[in-house]
Amino acid sequence: MKIEFIELREIQLRLKAPFETSFGTMQNRRILLVEVIADGVSGWGEVTAGETPGYNPETTDTAWHVISDFLAPCVVGRSVAEAADFPVLLTQIRGHEMAKSGVENALWDAEARLKGVPLGKLLGGTLDEIACGVSLGIRENPESLVRKVEEELGSGYQRIKLKIKPGKDYEFVRAVRKNFPDILLSVDANSAYRLEDADHLKALEEFKLLMMEQPLNWDDIYAHSKLQAQLQTAICLDECIHNTRHAIAALELKACRIINIKLGRVGGHTEAREMQQACRERGIPVWCGGMLESGIGRAHNIAMSTLPGFTLPGDVSASRRYWDEDIIEPAVEVTTRGTIRVPKSPGLGFAVKRDLIERVTVRRNRWGARQP
Repeated sequence: MKIEFIELREIQLRLKAPFETSFGTMQNRRILLVEVIADGVSGWGEVTAGETPGYNPETTDTAWHVISDFLAPCVVGRSVAEAADFPVLLTQIRGHEMAKSGVENALWDAEARLKGVPLGKLLGGTLDEIACGVSLGIRENPESLVRKVEEELGSGYQRIKLKIKPGKDYEFVRAVRKNFPDILLSVDANSAYRLEDADHLKALEEFKLLMMEQPLNWDDIYAHSKLQAQLQTAICLDECIHNTRHAIAALELKACRIINIKLGRVGGHTEAREMQQACRERGIPVWCGGMLESGIGRAHNIAMSTLPGFTLPGDVSASRRYWDEDIIEPAVEVTTRGTIRVPKSPGLGFAVKRDLIERVTVRRNRWGARQP
């Protein structure tokens, strides 16, 4: 496949409600979309970096810089046999996984369209439906959180994840578990605690959690091995796992018993596919995390979640939870069983709403002679 043309654009969308985590509150989203034309066929990807370096060092603006000044000029006009070979073109560029993922995933979409197969099938996926959980931001009080959990359970979601931070943890989780004693429940700290907080985190174990996600520093695997040894609850690692080497190191150190795979954080489909296989060979469950994506990023998450290693419900929820109008059609919907049906048409399986994207685009950059 020859990469003939790349267009990078920033769109601005507003979440239906603010979303609070331990590192900040978000509502106005600045999202980068990448369109790649390869062998005459268009594919779309999304850069899942946030507006600030709260989750990881990448931001909307750093990704714009890296794609504009390094990635796109490096790859436009070059050819690869298949999208899985794309990372080889970027071996001289270290890090910036989210920027790389936006471009690589667009190429995967283009390849699937060229071959006339759904993206999930091209990746090696086997599922026709994926199980869905939901991630709930920090609320103002436990009562408000309980009401929100009840609403989401009514929508069918199979797993509830609660964002927590010091001062908004124990009482909030207790209230949810008291009202919903049998649901699949987990917590996500986004690195809000320290190893010295181990006794406090142990107190959460009475609530029979599926997992405790990334409680300690975002870049520290070793400290999590110390904490996991003190907990019966499985630790799930997120922020500190950037590639399959990190995942294997964490498992060998016994730093976790579950891994969250986010396409942007690990650099795209190629690395995500390798990571889920490595975990599967070691009997470690994985699931697909979300980053408040638009429909394009959400469609890529759906495709990746069809792979056999993804055995736990992910954060791939319905479009209407986040947006008044998504940029794909049909919008992503969750069944009453808490599943998403995997589209069967080629590529992402959703149509990109170009007219809407044009209306919300605030800047763009282009490389190559061909335009879409």
